[in-house]
Amino acid sequence: MTDRTTRSRAGIRGFRAGDGPQVVDVWRRSAPADSITADRFRSLVLLDANFDPEGLRVAVEGDRIVGAAYAVRRLTPMSGTDLEPEQGWIPFFFVDPAARGQGIGRRLVTDALDWLHGHGRSRVDFSSYTPNYVLPGLDAEAYPEAARLLDSLGFHTLYEAAAMDRGLVGYRFPEDVARRAEELRARGYRFATPSDDDLVDLFALAGSHFGPDWACTIRACLAAGTPLDRIVVVRDPSQRMVGWAMHGAFDAVDERFGPIGVLEEMRGTGLGEVLLHLVLERMRARRAHSAWFLWTGAQSPAGHMYRKTGFTTTRVFRVMRREAAR
Repeated sequence: MTDRTTRSRAGIRGFRAGDGPQVVDVWRRSAPADSITADRFRSLVLLDANFDPEGLRVAVEGDRIVGAAYAVRRLTPMSGTDLEPEQGWIPFFFVDPAARGQGIGRRLVTDALDWLHGHGRSRVDFSSYTPNYVLPGLDAEAYPEAARLLDSLGFHTLYEAAAMDRGLVGYRFPEDVARRAEELRARGYRFATPSDDDLVDLFALAGSHFGPDWACTIRACLAAGTPLDRIVVVRDPSQRMVGWAMHGAFDAVDERFGPIGVLEEMRGTGLGEVLLHLVLERMRARRAHSAWFLWTGAQSPAGHMYRKTGFTTTRVFRVMRREAAR
């Protein structure tokens, strides 16, 4: 029986060709609540424009990979020319259950931090990297050992993100929301599937008011083949686009709801709730059994709207940050 209190002799190095299948296998064993497939690993990591193989630190014992920690910094800007030169991310790390208790996790994360600091990154977030985030942050309930490790390394919680879920079996469009939709239409608001030309305004709305990562997400999913009918947009009486909602934007998963956005000045009008239900109605028509998403503020206006609609919190993630001493 291995003495799990001893220090591991595992070596740590950057990712090499041929490592992928082992990384995926160890990930599955290490984080069963957040398992991954080879194609998702390829899409989220290897095809990311910011991927640097030296940033994907792997722990190796002999010819066996026993853990990994991914460090990433921007090589291409999300928008404009901003490479966020002080910012780095660790989107994930894990250690094979059979190799735990030997300090491998601490060595991997410390090595990833050192790699980022060597590239001038003084601020490191776990794990809210966009556009290819794996999870919003740390689920401390699912991974208490990881929570203790990050705490001990100086990470602190910035805020919490709630993942929510709602069953759609038996879904009916609420009568009060239907009445509100008709009132808005009577006032000149128009809800519709966007045309190709509407996408210009949709990208501008998402990118200017909700962050460039939202526009990037929508653009990427449509370029990958997501049909336009997964989106509902709304224009006000002056024909200005003021909101949208959609599903199927991430990994082509039809049951994943979002993103959704309504101009701040239009909130309180019921537009968000109407958009939400118009998309849920479409999802049920496509025989979705549930709707779920990973990220909202539990006490935010959106969080309250989701709970009113029947969503319940399934997981809570801690978005965490570590800043180097100055």
